[in-house]
Amino acid sequence: MKLSRQQTDQGPRWMLDGQPLPASFTLAELLQRHADEIQAWLHERPATAAGADVHSQAVLPPIEPMQEVWASGVTYLRSRDARKAESSVADVYQKVYEAERPELFMKAIGWRVVTSGHPVRIRKDSAWNVPEPELVLVVNAHGEIIGYTAGNDMSSRDIEGENPLYLPQAKIYNGACALGPEIMLANADAMRALPVTLEIRRAGAIVFSGETSIARMKRRLEELVGYLYRELDFPHGAFLMTGTGIVPPESFSLQAGDAVKITVGEVTLENAVA
Repeated sequence: MKLSRQQTDQGPRWMLDGQPLPASFTLAELLQRHADEIQAWLHERPATAAGADVHSQAVLPPIEPMQEVWASGVTYLRSRDARKAESSVADVYQKVYEAERPELFMKAIGWRVVTSGHPVRIRKDSAWNVPEPELVLVVNAHGEIIGYTAGNDMSSRDIEGENPLYLPQAKIYNGACALGPEIMLANADAMRALPVTLEIRRAGAIVFSGETSIARMKRRLEELVGYLYRELDFPHGAFLMTGTGIVPPESFSLQAGDAVKITVGEVTLENAVA
């Protein structure tokens, strides 16, 4: 089952497998349900008859304004190596990679998120910027993984490399978080070996491509969610980026006009760089 959100002639509307859900449907209400209730509860929601009176105008991010996007770091060996290389205090990342407690940080609030067809951005005060393709977990209010989507955790590597305390500035800014364009409803077992690919085009030519698998992640998905929910409540549910295993070489930086294509499992996210 696939959830998406679209701008229609009747306002923002959630879709289930392409069919409009009732105008009253919210993702927040869905994410208050336990995982084993969701499928039956969705089937009880009457779709608008054949969607005849709902006309889609644009794709919207598959998140609502009140939900938060959090992110995990150094969950792949490749990510550890890249962050050690960029940093003036490289041992910090080795310690995080080996530690029991994962790195977690807030990435965006729902209203800051963009989706396919909308631009992501590079900071004007940074000279080294990269996309980070990531599996993004959709988690209900009870800390249960109920689905996934594709994500782009845009990052300014020179800012973070100068000092780890600058991580919020390297990671959190306008146009730094892209999700979607849909949510695939699935449990964690279905995600453990999903393929992840990244393709960057410049003037129509591929300038970087890479691939990995969720199976290469050091930490378990449930472990990351468990730490996030330890001392935080998410009554409307949450999205959790799980880190990247694909990092362009140190000589590469995004430029305005580049096109970034990220595929995670069955979800493909495409954005131009502004």
